[in-house]
Amino acid sequence: MEIEELSLKGLKLIRPKVFEDQRGFFLETFKRASYEAAGLPAFEQDNHSLSKKDCIRGMHFQTFPGQAKLIRVAVGKIYDVAVDIRPDSATYGQWQAVILDDLLHHQLFIPVGFAHGFCTLSDHAHVLYKVSHPYDASTEKGFCYNDPFVNIKWPTQTPLLSERDKKAPLLKEAL
Repeated sequence: MEIEELSLKGLKLIRPKVFEDQRGFFLETFKRASYEAAGLPAFEQDNHSLSKKDCIRGMHFQTFPGQAKLIRVAVGKIYDVAVDIRPDSATYGQWQAVILDDLLHHQLFIPVGFAHGFCTLSDHAHVLYKVSHPYDASTEKGFCYNDPFVNIKWPTQTPLLSERDKKAPLLKEAL
């Protein structure tokens, strides 16, 4: 696999080796030793979401101890976004987006200290992600996907949102 450090410190794009032939393809989606050698944390929980076209999920994060995430798409295509929410970071409030899909099989590693969200570009998408700490509702936080301070350029004008995401506060109020 190839691991590329992205412009926001800590974000990594992972390009696994895909073996294709007339039958289809094979790839390793996770190998603890390889990920640990690249400085990624141990993961404690796997999650799977199904989202319809134009669905925006985000911007979500966990407070202490936080959650690092390893995101991939099994079916479909998403516009995946990470926002630096570390108050002492030189890139606080900045965001980066990557396209994840079921053709290239890239993965996005998001360290603790970032909020995460995505928009479904295909008719539907199965998003699979590992987290470094189990989900804890008492530490769950989020901010609105269209916060003008962050100014994420989403690829839809008609987002499908949960009630929670519709009512999410601004970033400065969420921290």
